[in-house]
Amino acid sequence: MVEIISVRFQNGGKEYYFNPKGIQFQVGDGVIVETTKGTEYAHCVQGNTMIDEIELTAPLRPVVRLATLEDAKTVEKNRDREKRAMSICQQKIAEHGLDMKLVSAEYGFDGSKILFYFTSEGRVDFRALVKDLAGTLHARIELRQIGVRDEAKLLGGLGICGKPFCCAQFLDEFQPVSIKMAKTQNLSLNPTKISGTCGRLMCCLKYEQEAYEDLVKHAPKQESFVETPDGAGTVCGINLLRQTAQVRLESDPETPRTYHNCELCVVRSGKGRRPEGYVEPPLEELAKLRRVEEGETVTEEASLAAAIEAAFPSRERREPVPEEERRPNRRNRSRRSRGSGESGQPPETAAPQEERAEGAGVRRPNSRRRRRRPNKGGGKAQS
Repeated sequence: MVEIISVRFQNGGKEYYFNPKGIQFQVGDGVIVETTKGTEYAHCVQGNTMIDEIELTAPLRPVVRLATLEDAKTVEKNRDREKRAMSICQQKIAEHGLDMKLVSAEYGFDGSKILFYFTSEGRVDFRALVKDLAGTLHARIELRQIGVRDEAKLLGGLGICGKPFCCAQFLDEFQPVSIKMAKTQNLSLNPTKISGTCGRLMCCLKYEQEAYEDLVKHAPKQESFVETPDGAGTVCGINLLRQTAQVRLESDPETPRTYHNCELCVVRSGKGRRPEGYVEPPLEELAKLRRVEEGETVTEEASLAAAIEAAFPSRERREPVPEEERRPNRRNRSRRSRGSGESGQPPETAAPQEERAEGAGVRRPNSRRRRRRPNKGGGKAQS
């Protein structure tokens, strides 16, 4: 086992392992490391970790020391010097009449070397340009030609999805992307829709390719001759995400029908001649391929209601109560109580107040709210 730390020189760049030499580093610390280009400034993205020596592809280089505030100021000064070097280099390119596009400039940590990145459609003879830049900037000059994807990675920006470029955020290496991936995913082959800002195929086509390849294994091929619950037919359309296929039945070729992949039995895969001597099985046997019984359509609402009914069985539904037997509301009850007993019932069915009070679960009416009976003699009502 070997102790390492992982550092990154640029945002979205590759991670490199270095030997910490027993010094503890935290994520985000600035470190000074020794590279093939010389002494460089980097950021720690993974602290001290033990890994197996088999994972190392090259001998570990040591970490020189932990970066200080002075080192951070030196890096900031180099960033300002890079802007000046960019403007000078662009002027020299125009003077020499070279067909090249300058992308960025990068100063070394000690300021003794400047690296210029450029793009061009062909080879460029920049030997005279290098001599001119070295005499003007008084440093070692290196020009490196890069591709359009590397240009997008260095410059950054927003993709057609509205998010920052994947290559500038987390992609350490560019994965090969082919037009076959777009065909497998049933995407439009319009270059403006499947190409990124760099002009190449979008890197995100690689993300879902494995899932689509797995779906293709369980789906019938186009123009396959299959058996369905409604008869034999030919596949005329495939939906990989829904795992369904459109089949043009021999009995009704004008109206294609949609079936799930599990409802299909492939007789001939892909284009080709119909199998000789093929006899279509009776519909009773083909009906066994159907996922649900004949005439049933399972929807999301029905499946949800069935699950709720199984978990919480409901009581038997009561028959609707006639309108005349429904319980009157308060307003009707008050109107009825005017011509009836104290309980609002007719005089012949009204129960005495004392008997009602003795019933279980019945409150004794409040004496303050007790209705006063009119005195037949014309005197004051007695409470």
